[in-house]
Amino acid sequence: MPRRRLGYDDVALVAPVTVPYVRYSIRAGHGFVARALAMLLERSGLEKAEVDGACVSSFTLSPDSAIGLMQHIGLSPRWLDWLPVGGASGVAAVRRAARAVQAGDADVVACIAADTNHVDSFRLTLSNFSMFARDAVYPYGAGGPNASFAFLTDHYMRTYGATREDFGRLCVAQRENAQLNPLALFRGKRLTLAEYLDARPIAEPLGLFDCVMPCAGADAFLVMRTERARDLGLPHARLLGTIERHNGFPDDPIQFRGGWAMDRDDLYAQAGLTPADVDLFQPYDDYPVITLMQVEDLGFCAKGEGPAFVREHTFTWDGSFPLNTSGGQLSAGQAGCAGGYIGLVETIRQLTGEAGARQVPDAKVGLVSGFGMINFDRGLASGAALLGRGD
Repeated sequence: MPRRRLGYDDVALVAPVTVPYVRYSIRAGHGFVARALAMLLERSGLEKAEVDGACVSSFTLSPDSAIGLMQHIGLSPRWLDWLPVGGASGVAAVRRAARAVQAGDADVVACIAADTNHVDSFRLTLSNFSMFARDAVYPYGAGGPNASFAFLTDHYMRTYGATREDFGRLCVAQRENAQLNPLALFRGKRLTLAEYLDARPIAEPLGLFDCVMPCAGADAFLVMRTERARDLGLPHARLLGTIERHNGFPDDPIQFRGGWAMDRDDLYAQAGLTPADVDLFQPYDDYPVITLMQVEDLGFCAKGEGPAFVREHTFTWDGSFPLNTSGGQLSAGQAGCAGGYIGLVETIRQLTGEAGARQVPDAKVGLVSGFGMINFDRGLASGAALLGRGD
């Protein structure tokens, strides 16, 4: 029997906010969540009691969970979800929040991702990231994402003929986009392809500018019905379709594709669109090889044609194929789980005309994708969402 799916009609994403990123902070993750909530209330004009749902994503709330966090920030939601799934957190939050609003389980859901970054927090996260990391990787000196993505990047290069210049073009373009984002940590620090290629090595074949920079901060937005958004006078983006897949293609000996490839036809069918209809793309980008995988797996080119695709496009906000128009994580920073939200927040801004100097002209459709929970040779969580302009 074919699956019956409820569409996402009448679901609005509004009030995108960012707690400015900082390289290090002595503030706990709780503080960044609280600041994000305060910004959401100020931006929307809502009272705290009117926010009756919450989705929270964070790696640095321990020993609290999302429930304990509610006590800290004084929220009493009748619907609550806890989604510490890294770079897939944003899409997962949108999917769950949308269904809660449609079902009437909540009227206004605050989706918040936040993490701190102090002297030892990143090391502690890595060493306790999973049983696989704790028992099979970290004790041998390969703990953390640099080694994993070096492995995946090397395999992709050997298999499909990608060069470091190909990855460098993505990094340079995103850095150019970041120059117009006042919240980007690398604003004011342009990058040339020569500088990219000459950067110090980190884990062969990765150099310094292939690697995302951990930081502290938060990103957040509200999910509600479109009628409520209009009543509040809030510009909104519409949710057109979503997909989510965990442990996609488990039989692949090394990851060269993600769960997006399994479900992309469903994604576009939900929205009645094709890849050609997408005006801007915000892929998860902790390392450029994953960006290329998402370009392929979400249908912009065939598997293995990513390098040729990179050579044909500019990826700047005002050029061909606008990609990570805020600068993405590689040039704005990765505030833990907020790395899974940065693309969503940027897409809402673009579709509501709030992206400022980096506004993509006449943007009507944005695609956001997420990727997370890396276990040495693969990431286990993937998702994507199509958003449309509110009018």
